[in-house]
Amino acid sequence: MTRIIAGRAGGARLDVPSSGTRPTSDRVRESLFGGLDSADVIIGARVLDLYAGSGALGLETLSRGAASADLVEQGRTAAGLIRRNAATVAKAGLPSARVHQSSVRAFLQRATGPYDLVFSDPPYDLDDAAMTADLVGLAPLLAPDALVIVERARRSTPPDLDAAGLDLIREKSYGDTTLWWAQPAARADSAQPDAESQSR
Repeated sequence: MTRIIAGRAGGARLDVPSSGTRPTSDRVRESLFGGLDSADVIIGARVLDLYAGSGALGLETLSRGAASADLVEQGRTAAGLIRRNAATVAKAGLPSARVHQSSVRAFLQRATGPYDLVFSDPPYDLDDAAMTADLVGLAPLLAPDALVIVERARRSTPPDLDAAGLDLIREKSYGDTTLWWAQPAARADSAQPDAESQSR
């Protein structure tokens, strides 16, 4: 069990799959969304949550003022759970999340975008080639000033952002988890000149 941290649905309880997914910890979510709020990128954003798990990341953005959220999860059981969580959050009078039971690759091939904020939190066992293919498939769907957040194990190979025309603007580790923040290359230089790398 986890909760929406803040916003109109703050405190709403979300179910978490019993197996097959790796929910983002409360500590990481709180730090991540503190940074996103400071950067003022959530209000009105079109959000995409890949490998959505419980849907907590995408649903949190709706609670905080995002315009829409597409949540992609291949597992049938997890997708059904996300739909229930989305219904819980919608009770606060928020837009309904669109839940897609699909592989990430198949979804990206048919999606139209554009997306302003994207979360990619793949399973730890997803190989580097598949991770790169996801990012390359995502690139045409991004708005010019989009922000992409990739979450992986700290021991994992960093995502190949160059292959997707993305520039790293921030990297931060929390225990065994690392978040990479990236933007389309044309925007990254003007948005945040110095990449931040911090570990705790």
